[in-house]
Amino acid sequence: MGVLQVFASMGEYIPGVPKPAIKPSLGMRFLYTFLALAIYILMASTPIYGIQHTAGAAAALPTIVQVVFASSQGTLAQLGIGPIVTAGLIMQILVGSKLVNIDLSKPEGRRTFTLAQKSLALVIAGVEAGGFVIVGSNFWELTGPNPVFDVKADPLIRFFVWAQLVGATLIVILLDEMLQKGWGIGSGISLFILAGTAGVIVNDLFSPFPVSTGSQEPLGFIPYIVYSSLNGGLSIESIFVRYNPNLGYLPGLLGLLSFLVIAVVLIYLQRMKVYIPVTTQRLRGLKTRVPLQFLYVTNMPVLLVSILFADFLIFRAILSGTGAAGFLEQILIYLSPPRGYLELIADPTRVAIYIVLFTLLALAFAFMWVEVAGLNPSGQAEKLIKAGLEIPGLRRNPKVLEAILGKYIYPLTLLSTLIVVALVIIADLTLAYGSGVGILLSIGILEQYYLLIMRERALEAYPALKKILGE
Repeated sequence: MGVLQVFASMGEYIPGVPKPAIKPSLGMRFLYTFLALAIYILMASTPIYGIQHTAGAAAALPTIVQVVFASSQGTLAQLGIGPIVTAGLIMQILVGSKLVNIDLSKPEGRRTFTLAQKSLALVIAGVEAGGFVIVGSNFWELTGPNPVFDVKADPLIRFFVWAQLVGATLIVILLDEMLQKGWGIGSGISLFILAGTAGVIVNDLFSPFPVSTGSQEPLGFIPYIVYSSLNGGLSIESIFVRYNPNLGYLPGLLGLLSFLVIAVVLIYLQRMKVYIPVTTQRLRGLKTRVPLQFLYVTNMPVLLVSILFADFLIFRAILSGTGAAGFLEQILIYLSPPRGYLELIADPTRVAIYIVLFTLLALAFAFMWVEVAGLNPSGQAEKLIKAGLEIPGLRRNPKVLEAILGKYIYPLTLLSTLIVVALVIIADLTLAYGSGVGILLSIGILEQYYLLIMRERALEAYPALKKILGE
């Protein structure tokens, strides 16, 4: 029995959500989706019982971690969706590199993959939660120099905190399953990422809370304008770019404008298509076009790279206060997105290394995703042949179709990935609200939800479509 089968066997004993016997109405599915989101937001607002919130020792989670993992520091959502998406990343790499031989086109293969991924997610959650608890400086005040032993927390409290974090991950897994198996709309992972990014943007815009202890200046951009206007400290410079020597950049007009511009550009690019002319064997003379998205792999490469970087940053946060943290800080500083154009001037080497690493990894993941997800020329040629379509002037030969499609697909993959990476980096350099990765993921998720809702509304309005689509 291989490792994959072992994890799949473990997954048999993990609670799951069954498919509904009768598909709920669209209204009920909206209700279940809202319920799942409400539960997650409640978890992200519920402090972990047993930790010291006033200790000031909890490791600060970088923005990229909060966005990609939809995590909230010091709450039941401390790990967020991190273990789940990390498990998915590992499984995709194993399948894409053929280290794990599994046929995802068959129901049994997909079931084994899903069960193994669920087990791996809980194992990762246990390891991450253990790291946060063992290195006690993350949650408790220190009584001495050793962050493992000199902590104001006995072993029972530590175990209870660990159990809360692992249990919260299991709840997130079940919420995601509930939506994906037909009770709700879309996936829980996408929904929680969208909610996390929206929370960051709303906080940057409207948060009335002070930027730091002892300060009355509000964090949110709009409350800041009101506060500065009343106190006579408002100026064009402070509105456009807010900078605090201790806290760095704060939400300003530049970030808001950058967010709006990047969002509009991404929405436009999402709508762009590249059309391949085809004809059908069934209806001779009928010509049509098969559309390929200009952003061929959408946000997947950037998401996978961000998951990888966020995991490294989580590892650094876990080890904060230990001797290894200083060494890791020197290495992982190159995995943190630049925040502000001045960093490009102050530390161009760090920014350049980050851009090169991010771009190369995004390209690697993009081409890997094309192969794993069946978006490669052979996969698309097979779909065309099964649909009875062919490219005018060419024989219905899969190899010939692959060669023609390869001239479209691989350049699209390269070009679209480079454009998306450039937009993400520009957004970070111009202080865009929600970060470049957050904006990219949110626009992609909103597009998916829009298409899903339009499809479900069409199926409810025209029930005959269900038979055509095999539902």
